[in-house]
Amino acid sequence: MSLSINGVLCTLTVLILWRGEELVEACSCAPVHPQQAFCNADVVIRAKVVGEKTVDTGNDIYGNPIKRIQYEVKQIKMFKGPDQDIEAIFTSPVSAVCGVTLDTSGKKEYLISGKVEAGGKMHVTLCDYITPWESMSPTQKKSLTQRYQMGCDCKIVRCPSLPCAISAPEECLWTDLMIEKQVHGRQANHYTCVKRADGSCSWYRGMTPPKKEFLDMEDP
Repeated sequence: MSLSINGVLCTLTVLILWRGEELVEACSCAPVHPQQAFCNADVVIRAKVVGEKTVDTGNDIYGNPIKRIQYEVKQIKMFKGPDQDIEAIFTSPVSAVCGVTLDTSGKKEYLISGKVEAGGKMHVTLCDYITPWESMSPTQKKSLTQRYQMGCDCKIVRCPSLPCAISAPEECLWTDLMIEKQVHGRQANHYTCVKRADGSCSWYRGMTPPKKEFLDMEDP
């Protein structure tokens, strides 16, 4: 009998450890190009975080309260989103379920992208594009108002392994992870995928919006 009980306890321990490991690794996000993150988001703002508190946002199916972190933010500029300023953003309380941790001193500026929930609240996760403003390249900052929106009809495809190629003319091949072994490589920092007159998409580099001659070209 004791052997049987020990076997059950051992099995339960393995299951608990496995579940714990699963919870730690529960938040998994595929890397995306900053332009794709901009196009996928409902809201994109530049802001400082000036406060934080834990709030109840309803109950789960078992009647237990659902807690979230509410960050109070001071919006500096909105690049995409509703007419009114964003004053608070919400996130899950732990990183295991994609909760985001931000500096609340008000000294650091962030670019924050996220989704709008019912009621107009902005919700962010680790899978959204959130980065210190100072870490962005001049081209990325300029593209938030001039170029990223131009390419939202295009699709940026990540190269998983070499060789790789696009499968449709409206795609741009993103190779930073494969060639430079980093998410924030040359294409992420300096390039935008824009649509041209013939419906195809191509990478464009430059601080200013593409000229008509580039948009009218038939070949990359």
